[in-house]
Amino acid sequence: MTNSYKEFKMTVGGREVVVETGKYAEQANGACLIRCGETAVMVTVCMSPAPRDGMDFFPLQVDYEEKMYSIGRIPGGFKKREGRASDKAILTSRLIDRPLRPLFPKGLFNDVVVIAQALSVEPDIQPEPLAMIGSSIALAISDIPWAGPTGSVVVGLVDGKYVINPDLAEREKSLIHLNLAGTKDAILMIEAGADEVTNDEMVNAIIFGQEEIKKICEFIESEIVPAVGKPKKEIELYHVPEELDKAVRDFASAKLDAALDTFDRAVRQAGQDAVEKETLEHFKDIYPENVREIKDSLYYLTKEKVRAKIFDKGIRPDGRGLKDIRPIWCEGHVLPRVHGSAVFTRGQTQTLTTCTLGMLSEAQKLEGLDEETEKRYMHQYNFPGYSTGESKALRSPGRREIGHGALAERALVPVIPSEEEFPYTIRVVNDIMSSNGSSSMASVCGSTMALMDAGVPIKAPVAGIAMGLIKNQETGEFRVMSDIQGLEDFLGDMDFKVAGTEKGITAIQMDIKIKGISEEIMHTAINQANEGRKFILGKMLEVVPEVRPELSKYAPRIISFSIDPAKIGDVVGKQGKVINKIIEETGVRIDIDDDGTVNIAGVGDSAQIERAKAIILSIARDPEVGDMFISEVVRILPKTGAFCELAPGKDGMIHISKMSEKRINSVEEVLQIGDKVKVEIIKIGEKGIDLKLLEKISD
Repeated sequence: MTNSYKEFKMTVGGREVVVETGKYAEQANGACLIRCGETAVMVTVCMSPAPRDGMDFFPLQVDYEEKMYSIGRIPGGFKKREGRASDKAILTSRLIDRPLRPLFPKGLFNDVVVIAQALSVEPDIQPEPLAMIGSSIALAISDIPWAGPTGSVVVGLVDGKYVINPDLAEREKSLIHLNLAGTKDAILMIEAGADEVTNDEMVNAIIFGQEEIKKICEFIESEIVPAVGKPKKEIELYHVPEELDKAVRDFASAKLDAALDTFDRAVRQAGQDAVEKETLEHFKDIYPENVREIKDSLYYLTKEKVRAKIFDKGIRPDGRGLKDIRPIWCEGHVLPRVHGSAVFTRGQTQTLTTCTLGMLSEAQKLEGLDEETEKRYMHQYNFPGYSTGESKALRSPGRREIGHGALAERALVPVIPSEEEFPYTIRVVNDIMSSNGSSSMASVCGSTMALMDAGVPIKAPVAGIAMGLIKNQETGEFRVMSDIQGLEDFLGDMDFKVAGTEKGITAIQMDIKIKGISEEIMHTAINQANEGRKFILGKMLEVVPEVRPELSKYAPRIISFSIDPAKIGDVVGKQGKVINKIIEETGVRIDIDDDGTVNIAGVGDSAQIERAKAIILSIARDPEVGDMFISEVVRILPKTGAFCELAPGKDGMIHISKMSEKRINSVEEVLQIGDKVKVEIIKIGEKGIDLKLLEKISD
């Protein structure tokens, strides 16, 4: 162990958290191992020595790695090693990234890479909040310029009480799952799913979590950084030269005012492009090597003018007031062969949403560090280039798409019916057809309509809205905008998404570009979002007022019932012969769980589903005297009787004396092999089952 090894201890949510530094990854700019119970996460941060050439944005990369050995499991697949990150790992990477990013200095274009690795995981102690705290510590003690520290917690609401970093049992009962991060002074990031909680319940959860975050930040700042922190590097940050900036502003300010004086997006963009072209032409001989700086100066000037118009006059780029919602139009049942479909359009943002129903066996199989092994409700989001008019080829979903899909999924999970109420796997796909801001919240709205069109008995319709913010950093004054579009998101200070039902909130996501928001801003945004959300719900319900009473004729019909688990082997048969015969005869699909739950699915004729059920029940329960069956003659002893198949692998015999009221000399006078007959059990003995012929149905 090196001489620089240090150990620090703090309490988070009533549990001891241990931080070790100076022992591992000594060549990284900053590193720590953070433990709580049997959960341990290693976090490292590194920065390139020089800016990347041509970079015009801060190249921060955050990766969260799930090591399968951390839960004593060997990865699946042929290679038997961790491959592409799971959706859960990608979402955790985003959680780590979002509170860190606003605290790096503007003009820093050096590559910064944060890697968090879950090395050991106890089910009761989630690694994600430890990874977020560890990333803050690693950056705070490194020589990388950064205005932290930050703290992070998960907040639950269990039996009416708020809980920090709830354990497995508490998470299962919690009405809120809130990932929260911030500095000791303000909130930086919110990511929450909830079971229709009130505005006050959500705000109080955030306030409760912020108190714990303050303690974490103060501990890092007062105990860890003074002991092991490195001096921060002096890095020359990119900035627009003052002389050039003044010259560009003097030349272009009035021209930009004229270009921005329209509510038509296309006209405004054309005007801005013309001003940029004219400005570059004017300065090409004066500043021949500074094209980038001229463009940046124009960008900052445009940002100031748009923000000032919103802040001072309450006028937004498209002419709306601060609380106005863009025009909405919707369609339901737009694709006839699809189980459920809808189009939701708000302004220039449009999503086509489809809903597909399948058997429970089609649920998504998960391989990760959680106890969850499969997902019955799947929500996927696609953002093709044509949605913004770009000529981009289709690619597999990126981190943003996975994040937006997860947010919409989180918003709808609380209203999805249980497996017992609706024994289907549900897949919802959002294809964004056009985007100008708030496409994830449009996805929530479109998905609700598609689910209702598919006949899924959701508990309540859900709508979503994105709120924006313009804040004066000197005075603290602010303006909150409802239903922000792309330009307002790009030039504003906050993207605060809220989804929920008429009753309450089901999901929240907040990202900011400034160093935190206050409790007052949070209250204002949530209350204003509530008004907008209910207005949008009303527009949706005008088109799809209720859940469709019947499933699409192309959707599978599924029935669910239970049998004695001890009889599963009889139903399946040796090498699956019995169940495969039932499937072949009826054309249905059959799933049987270990607890004896049977799901039978078929498209079209429900009679075949009922037939399959009757066969399974006849196998799964012991026959009783008086039971009647529709059966088939499978073997004949001419002078003795006919054997009938009551169920696969289970026969009974009609004695020759029980075939007719008249005396007959041979069974074949009445029955032939293959005849369909209705029979009744008259005796069950050691030698077998005796039957009586009630009716001959066919030859």
